[in-house]
Amino acid sequence: MPAMIEVIADPDKPTIEFRRAFAAPRELVWKMLTSVEHIKHWYGPRSLTCVSAQMDLRVGGGWRIVLRTPDGQDLAWSGVYRELRAPEYVEQTWWFEPIAEARTIESLRLEAQGNRTVVHGLVQHETMQGRDIHLQTMRPGFDETWERFDELLARAVQ
Repeated sequence: MPAMIEVIADPDKPTIEFRRAFAAPRELVWKMLTSVEHIKHWYGPRSLTCVSAQMDLRVGGGWRIVLRTPDGQDLAWSGVYRELRAPEYVEQTWWFEPIAEARTIESLRLEAQGNRTVVHGLVQHETMQGRDIHLQTMRPGFDETWERFDELLARAVQ
């Protein structure tokens, strides 16, 4: 059974926290999170195909990922890197382009625990309504994305 992701939403804050452990060293987790060659293989649910991935991994640099649905619709996510401290921390803006209200700031902190890494995420929404919509719609794709990431890591560790 794959590791589960823990999701925490404080009822009084427009934030979503998440945490998940991976059986891989922090440097490898960082590499898989921050390189186009890898992200196109794990970002999004399995039912979607990555048709474009761009990353300018520097403070002020942008990123954009376009996934295609089985019926041919393109969905895009994009943002700008605000802070980078390899291999331990990334902060970026995050926007699901079809929904103007879906703009957030996301940070990922990678905690090394021997040959394991715990990813601590924080998603900061502008409003409680935006946070609640995200919570209601995120789980299937969110869980599957991190499962795919875990599978890619497992192949790289072997």
